[in-house]
Amino acid sequence: MRIFVKAKPNSREEKVERVDENNYVVSVKEPPVKGKANEAIRNALAVYFKTGSSCVKIISGYSSRNKVIEIL
Repeated sequence: MRIFVKAKPNSREEKVERVDENNYVVSVKEPPVKGKANEAIRNALAVYFKTGSSCVKIISGYSSRNKVIEIL
């Protein structure tokens, strides 16, 4: 399953909001430095979809706020 994520790093709280069927907004506390925010986004989505973080892969948008993520 592929979803589109808008990332919000440096947020006060971590949360995953569903906008519609394939679009989500993910807020994480980590800064966008050295992949810390990407890793936090993967972990937050893994908890949200009740799967392991190794099953969440960033397909595109490593350095962008808009990401395409595949969940296996």
